[in-house]
Amino acid sequence: MKKFNFKIILQLMGILLLFNGGFMLISAIVSWYFDDGAINAILLAGAVTLTIGLMLRFVTKGFEKKIKKREGYLVVTLGWVTMSLSGALPYIFSGAIPSFTDAFFETMSGYTTTGASILNDIEIMPESILFWRSTTHWIGGMGIIVLAIAILPLLGIGGMQMFAAEAPGPSSDKLHPRIADTAKRLWFLYFGLTMTEAILLKLAGMGFFDAINHAMSTLSTGGFSTKNTSIAHWNDQPLIQYIIIVFMFIAGTNFVLSYFAVKGNFSRYRKDEEFRYYATIIVCLTIVTTLVVYFYANVSVNPTDVQVIGHPMVFGQLESSFRHALFQVLAVVTTTGFVSADFTIWTPFLSVMFLTMMFLGASAGSTAGGVKIVRHIIMIKNGFLEFKRSLHPNAIVPVRYNTKTVTRGIVFNIMAFFILYLIIFAVGSLVFSFMGNDFMTSVGAAASSLGNVGPAFGDLSPVNNYSSLPPFGKWWSCMLMLCGRLELFTVLIIFTPYFWRNN
Repeated sequence: MKKFNFKIILQLMGILLLFNGGFMLISAIVSWYFDDGAINAILLAGAVTLTIGLMLRFVTKGFEKKIKKREGYLVVTLGWVTMSLSGALPYIFSGAIPSFTDAFFETMSGYTTTGASILNDIEIMPESILFWRSTTHWIGGMGIIVLAIAILPLLGIGGMQMFAAEAPGPSSDKLHPRIADTAKRLWFLYFGLTMTEAILLKLAGMGFFDAINHAMSTLSTGGFSTKNTSIAHWNDQPLIQYIIIVFMFIAGTNFVLSYFAVKGNFSRYRKDEEFRYYATIIVCLTIVTTLVVYFYANVSVNPTDVQVIGHPMVFGQLESSFRHALFQVLAVVTTTGFVSADFTIWTPFLSVMFLTMMFLGASAGSTAGGVKIVRHIIMIKNGFLEFKRSLHPNAIVPVRYNTKTVTRGIVFNIMAFFILYLIIFAVGSLVFSFMGNDFMTSVGAAASSLGNVGPAFGDLSPVNNYSSLPPFGKWWSCMLMLCGRLELFTVLIIFTPYFWRNN
């Protein structure tokens, strides 16, 4: 069996727990400010998490400060599980979610930015618990590991292996040659965008607490809300929804492009092939959805009823149809999962289209889940080139992306990813159906969990939640969330004999 440097793995688990415990203390401050009665429970959860983290740091002193690729995969996968286990403590200790299965589901959904929930009444939760719930999104959005490696140079540890394993999508863009500096710059950008959205939402009429929570959920493409009806609660305030629309689009864009845009280099957007496809897909899907909703379906203008007919005036109806269509298209494509209306009742055609959108994903290098558009681009290009190769078998016809040749190794990797993704989706659907769920519920649950979308179809539609799933169904959904968030290979590779083989 391959010899692993378990000391460095435990050392890094300790660092992640210290991060988690520190964020719990911030939630304790929120509890103190609102006097919501959960401060003791959150302080206890933070103390337990910090203590375990310090113990792991202490018992692994003198570790070899060198991490190999295999350890990197283990750290990423175990890191997400460890963070989810410790992150469930505030729910359990406060009694907000007393069931360990439910608490772990809610936490895993948070860190993987899925946004699926088992809470039936969100608005009765203590403010600090809602803040912690949004915090799990915010931490998971850019990646727990990316956050951790920003301080690894202080320990004399290189973090490239972990960044390569965790960074969403097959993007190799870097902001700076040193990976730790890359992580720091991404986090500064992430924090700045979050605060900008929160301020804009507050100015648009949203309460400051709600604005902070929804900003964290938007930039992480998570979808947890502080309201039972999600963003439909503000259906009578279109400006709030348009602000969220803008930041969902930004969150679904490669953060490297956003970084250069902040630096004044907007030409990167125009030159990036994936961004052009991303924007075009959003526009086309929104036009189709708007027309179908306007002529054949009703949308919400009442925050308590997602089936109420639109404004009586033609322009009002058209604007409402456009806003809800754009909002829900972005919410699904970027896997944010916010809800302004129940898109599952917008005709069977749109139901199938939205199910298909769950397999799109947004840009590589964004906080979105899903397959990622760049993979679709390369797969489609390679498929068309196969016709040319059939006619000219001796010709060398490479796939090009952003004017550069894509190596055959990357093409094969993407093809393997697609095949594996579809197999896991099929198996996932079968498992959910075996539990007694109907077809749309089973297919929707598998697609949504694996794509980290959140709302699904059938019994798991936007007006319902995942509380109806049996305990095994929730654990199965957690496994799909983790696989989807960590790009399949990162999780599944540790279950292969090759990973542990001593060669």
